[in-house]
Amino acid sequence: MTASTKTPTTTTKKTVVEVRTIPFKKKTVTDSSMPKGEKTIRTKGVNGTRKLTYQITYVNGIQTDKDLLRDQVSKEPRSQVTAVGTKVEQPESSGCDPNYSGCVPIASDVDCSGGSGNGPEYVAGPVRVIGSDIYRLDADHDGLGCED
Repeated sequence: MTASTKTPTTTTKKTVVEVRTIPFKKKTVTDSSMPKGEKTIRTKGVNGTRKLTYQITYVNGIQTDKDLLRDQVSKEPRSQVTAVGTKVEQPESSGCDPNYSGCVPIASDVDCSGGSGNGPEYVAGPVRVIGSDIYRLDADHDGLGCED
């Protein structure tokens, strides 16, 4: 009869702490005081950290189990806040109507100087019509107004 020898089972437990990064979130806000399209970081994002405590069981040196004992946030992440401008800069008015090249004043009505119109504003020609002829300065529709 032969004696069977059984290898004794060795079970060990070990506590392990893992530190993991918690990525910060990104937020975008609009700012009507900043020029459109301009971006600036208002609050810089900072990653947080989390400690995970496990109990690991080994049988004969081989890991057989891993139990989470504790999940603890040790540092909260801080969101990054980026402001994006929405302000549309209005060009300063030159006082000239953009429908004409040269300077035709912006008024309730503009007539050609020396003509039969009653104003209240007058312009010396010729002026080129580059948009809508809102003051009807181009009587013959050739693109030039107030021609002699």
